[in-house]
Amino acid sequence: MASNPRPHYGRVWITFLRNSLIREMTFRGNLLITVVTRGFWFAAQLILFDIIYRNVNSINDWTRDEYFAFMATGMLINAFVETFFMPNCANFSELIRNGNLDFVLLKPIDTQFLVSFEKVNLAMLNQVLLAGALLVYSLLETVHLETAIQLFQELVHAGAWLTILSFCFLGAGQILMYCLLLAVGVAFFYSLMIALASSSIWFGRNQGLYDFWFYITVFARYPRSIYSGSPTGEILQFAFSYIIPILLVVTVPARQLLSKALEPSWITLVSVSITLLMLFLSRYIFKWSLNSYRSASS
Repeated sequence: MASNPRPHYGRVWITFLRNSLIREMTFRGNLLITVVTRGFWFAAQLILFDIIYRNVNSINDWTRDEYFAFMATGMLINAFVETFFMPNCANFSELIRNGNLDFVLLKPIDTQFLVSFEKVNLAMLNQVLLAGALLVYSLLETVHLETAIQLFQELVHAGAWLTILSFCFLGAGQILMYCLLLAVGVAFFYSLMIALASSSIWFGRNQGLYDFWFYITVFARYPRSIYSGSPTGEILQFAFSYIIPILLVVTVPARQLLSKALEPSWITLVSVSITLLMLFLSRYIFKWSLNSYRSASS
């Protein structure tokens, strides 16, 4: 008898995406309200910090355009997490409460994959577009586009093609590293969320997930350097940099993209290493929680 083939995870995820699109199109009004609400929140953040930067030239070592790039980075990470993971992790306790987790466990596919990717919050993709536009605007303002174009024209006239090519490779490398660090940030927050959601098996319900997400992202919403200067701030900076690196997942990719120095220089390795450890631990906690699960029919 032939063994069962391995599941096609890509096809399963595309099916999830199609189902989510159908669900969103069924309730278009809810989709529109979510998009508009997120748009207002995005505009409010921009207006607030634009007003602040009209009164100061910089906050710590962040200028207005650099801070907008930092803000866009945090929004991108938050949008990806809320698009693909938040609705699923928040729904995990409901699967336990109404007994539907029994059917999930019977599926011939990894349970954590099903729990994590079943729903896609397509309305949050609007936030990805807004944050991406803000990031592009910030970079154009930071690098002074007119000066960059003039320099490029001078290099072309001088025939310095090797210099132009080296600049292109350097820019592509920075963008690639930035994207990888964004993925690290998303993976870090996902590992926290799935670990917290797993506790629903022991506690029955876990409605505090959204509150937890808000409290955590409050710290990541501001650059790491602003927490220095006071004993309490130094404690927070150390705890949220080297124990739970909430302050690193946004600051590190933003500073890397802007070519701003990182202090210490090896702190990127801390962010990546702890994220990998968190992914491993969250996987272990999820499997451990399933071993403690008792079927609704038992």
